[in-house]
Amino acid sequence: MNKPDKILINEIRELILKSRSVAYHQVNALAVMTNFEIGRIIVEHEQAGNERAPYGKETIRILSQELSKEFGRGFSVDNLELMRHFFITYCNRVCSIPDQKSETLSRKLPESVKTIKSETVSRILQGTNNLLFKLSWSHYVELIKMNQTERNFYEVEAINNNWSIRELRRQYNSSLFERVAFSKNKDEVLRLTTEGQIYEKPSDLLKQPYILEFLGLKEEPAYSESQLEQAIIDKIELFLLELGKGFLFEARQKRISFEKDDFYIDLVFYNRMLKCYVLIDLKIGKLTHGDIGQMQMYVNYFDRIIKLHDENRTVGIILCKQNNKTVVEFTLPDGQDQIFSREYKLYLPNKEELKKQLELNPD
Repeated sequence: MNKPDKILINEIRELILKSRSVAYHQVNALAVMTNFEIGRIIVEHEQAGNERAPYGKETIRILSQELSKEFGRGFSVDNLELMRHFFITYCNRVCSIPDQKSETLSRKLPESVKTIKSETVSRILQGTNNLLFKLSWSHYVELIKMNQTERNFYEVEAINNNWSIRELRRQYNSSLFERVAFSKNKDEVLRLTTEGQIYEKPSDLLKQPYILEFLGLKEEPAYSESQLEQAIIDKIELFLLELGKGFLFEARQKRISFEKDDFYIDLVFYNRMLKCYVLIDLKIGKLTHGDIGQMQMYVNYFDRIIKLHDENRTVGIILCKQNNKTVVEFTLPDGQDQIFSREYKLYLPNKEELKKQLELNPD
């Protein structure tokens, strides 16, 4: 009897994996919509009660006891409160209720809440509402803790980049929104909240600062540039996530030679979104004029020798411990859009400080 060939095995294997993925997402979407509906029912019930605040708390406590007896874990008072909060936060996707934050919000919701009737349940079971929420329940538990601007941005990014719940937490804790929005004007920041990160020009690749806490170097009293580079290589997947969408790693210590002199570029990447090479040089001290000149040489070499005619111009990023904006300003010509310097941090930033900097940042 002949053994099945690899093409047949791979075709069936791919079908099974796709089917399992579809099943997982359908179950997940059903769970999220069910929790949304539970939240709706609780809010509607609160609206109908007298002395509503204490009445609502007591109702949720009793509800938790009864549901836990019948269905087991997952219906604690805290979880039911999360479902209630989830509905209040996202009900504008089903009706026109604005998103608000208030302990008494459920008592102020307009009558239009009641237009979301229980027939929604049958639509859930038929799968017609699955596209309303594309992430897992754990993702939405994290998202409802954020303000509306942050929530919109992180939800879009989590969907577009298929973030795990762990990665969503990490990106939020590292203040990705503030770091990406720092050098953008108000219109661009607004676009971030509706579309996420859009790569149209070299500056769209940048963050300020880059957060490299995952390297684990903060506990070291001192480290060299080679140690920093090796730590990045050891955690290259996490570094790629920090860089952003579309980055492909090509080389470390890429050698280029001129008249028997050798030079080495620390890290070479390619970005699929902008169709260009991205060169990164690592500096553990303060940025100098020589660092900028060196990167200019690297960029020129790639543009003239390496890149293809249909690829865009090479981008150079100098990651340094301490930036020097004045040196950058007087070294590079006005209007250049290929070479950038950005600071890196080996610890999670203070979110409130970054928010204040963002508010003070001019258009």
